[in-house]
Amino acid sequence: MSAIRGEKNEGTMTATNDRGVTPKGELVWIAGGEFTMGSDRHYPEERPARRVLVDGFWIDRYQVTNDDFADFVADTGHVTVAERPPDAADYPGAIPELLVAASMVFVNPARKVDLRNHYNWWAWVPGADWRHPQGADSAIEDKGDHPVVHVAWDDVVAYAAWADKELPTEAEWEFASRGGLDGAEYAWGDELNPDDRWMANTWQGDFPVVNEGLDGFEGTAPVGSFPANGYGLFDMTGNVWEWTADWYQVMREPKASCCVPRNPRGGEVAQSHDPDMADIPIPRKVIKGGSHLCAPNYCRRYRPAARMAQAVDTSTSHLGFRLISRA
Repeated sequence: MSAIRGEKNEGTMTATNDRGVTPKGELVWIAGGEFTMGSDRHYPEERPARRVLVDGFWIDRYQVTNDDFADFVADTGHVTVAERPPDAADYPGAIPELLVAASMVFVNPARKVDLRNHYNWWAWVPGADWRHPQGADSAIEDKGDHPVVHVAWDDVVAYAAWADKELPTEAEWEFASRGGLDGAEYAWGDELNPDDRWMANTWQGDFPVVNEGLDGFEGTAPVGSFPANGYGLFDMTGNVWEWTADWYQVMREPKASCCVPRNPRGGEVAQSHDPDMADIPIPRKVIKGGSHLCAPNYCRRYRPAARMAQAVDTSTSHLGFRLISRA
């Protein structure tokens, strides 16, 4: 990768890429080490808990914001996946009316719905993109410090190349998220609300109908609105999910070995396809961290061990990213 030049001070660095552009914010040095990755106590896809080792790396203190992404677009002219109509050849049998520039947007249902069907609150909205997070009539003029959303895999890869950085692996992301609290339930300890404090931007109330907003926000929040973890990183829990570099696969019990795996990577691209969509084999990446839509009655994924699969061609209103440097 291209070298990042920057000023380092007490474990932080302000990055400057090879073109002298500095919109990417502050990076924090993570020394690396051994930790327990995953969990045996929650969702099946998090199992098994296993010991792994990661080397040191720099990571963004904050999620990439709308202002950051606007600098990238102004410099490169990048057009996001959500702003381009899908190619019909990639989606055999698709309804023509759906082959338009669009993205997935969370829409509150008016009444209680079947939680087994996520289409009860997700809608394919034409005109929704990073500049228009709720649809064509919405805007981000007052949300420059909110995390950018509606970015698909190709978009985050393009941004990373421009910024001379990389996407973290799942192991790197989880190690950083834990903030030094190996084995803790949350990024801040074992209580969801220590001393009755809200520690992350999540959902309070009866998802997906009622969000009581007890944490002060409905929808995304400005980055850094909640306490940092032990490494000084903000929003490693909640606000928006974050892309990682790993292809998604179901975890398996590790083979017996004398050594702790070092810098583990995810599965192969062919293993990442959704088995329920065999006719349209879209690869999937691991996303981490949960979002403002995670709620106790539905999605308890506001934990470092939690993980989900995300199709690389799809962007949503609750998914963003942050980057690392191994330079």
